Amino acid sequence: MLDKNRYDRQIKLRGFGIEAQQKLLSARVLVIGAGGLGCPVLQYLTASGVGHIGIMDHDVVSISNLQRQVLYTTEDIGQLKTEVASKRLRVMNPDIFIKIISERITTKNAVKIISEYDLVLDCSDNFPTRYLIDDACRILKKTLIFGAIYQYEGQIAVFNVSNKEGVTTSYRNLFPKPPRPSEVPDCNEAGVLGVLPGIIGTLQATEAIKIITGIGEPLANKLMSIDLLDYQTAIYDIPSDIESNSNFPCIIDEFELMNYEEHCGINNHNIKTISSSEFLESAKIPDTLIIDVRELHEFPKIDLPYLSIPLSQLNEKILEIQHKNIIVICQSGKRSLIGAQLLQENLGSEYQISSLEGGIYKLKKFKE
Repeated sequence: MLDKNRYDRQIKLRGFGIEAQQKLLSARVLVIGAGGLGCPVLQYLTASGVGHIGIMDHDVVSISNLQRQVLYTTEDIGQLKTEVASKRLRVMNPDIFIKIISERITTKNAVKIISEYDLVLDCSDNFPTRYLIDDACRILKKTLIFGAIYQYEGQIAVFNVSNKEGVTTSYRNLFPKPPRPSEVPDCNEAGVLGVLPGIIGTLQATEAIKIITGIGEPLANKLMSIDLLDYQTAIYDIPSDIESNSNFPCIIDEFELMNYEEHCGINNHNIKTISSSEFLESAKIPDTLIIDVRELHEFPKIDLPYLSIPLSQLNEKILEIQHKNIIVICQSGKRSLIGAQLLQENLGSEYQISSLEGGIYKLKKFKE
């Protein structure tokens, strides 16, 4: 039952009305990622009256999230984002249905999950997931609204929607091949202004509302970028052709055989990970070098001798490394795996290279 009082200000809009509001109520939208982008997306889709929202995320709330992920509070630290978000959103609008999917999206579950929705919003923060979501939506012919953030800049685009000429594009038209892991730092490395994901996420929600209701002109086959430092905004046309030498799946069977970590240059199978206790013991071994691949400003520091080389500079400084036994560390264990892989590929098998599992966060808890 449509609550006209709740949506009164939208219904009164010229060109909107009851019909558009009813379309929102009938829509099924999947939001993948309940972090910086996902929070404003979820809040505005909930408030606007989208009738069925799926929230997919496997992560828990951490203190470093709170500067930009405004659905969460200090009391939520350690809890699943999906559970906290769904609880708050149901209070915000009890008239809609919210489904939580507290798992990572993979080639095994993507087709089944995405098939149940009309429209998907990619609020993820890494390239393997972006390419996976894009391929699945392209194959399933599902509208995909993409958002990305970097420091002070953001991007948004709409894929798999025909323009007036009947042309559709996907993320692979924009970026046919993934960058190497060391080429593009994430917000853990490079930082991000807290309000930026709020702005980009709100724009993603706006595009979703436009597409569902049929108002305005969506960013089909276009990429919009904005720089908050000077408010420079640009809209680019996305090429309609994908490079012929790009390797990507075109049918479900091919998609389900893909390894997106390897596709994006992340192959950690041969990298040894060590526990916090093993790390403290290994650090005592002579000729052991600890390399911290975090940015120089990141805390906490460790109380052991180490060499600080940010991941973005590791390629340039490999020749400076002489030690045969190397342990790579970072905040959570993610960047250290990439760094260890990079070192292994360049230094060879005669070097013993390992990564600290769980990173400095886990080490700190272990020592406590």
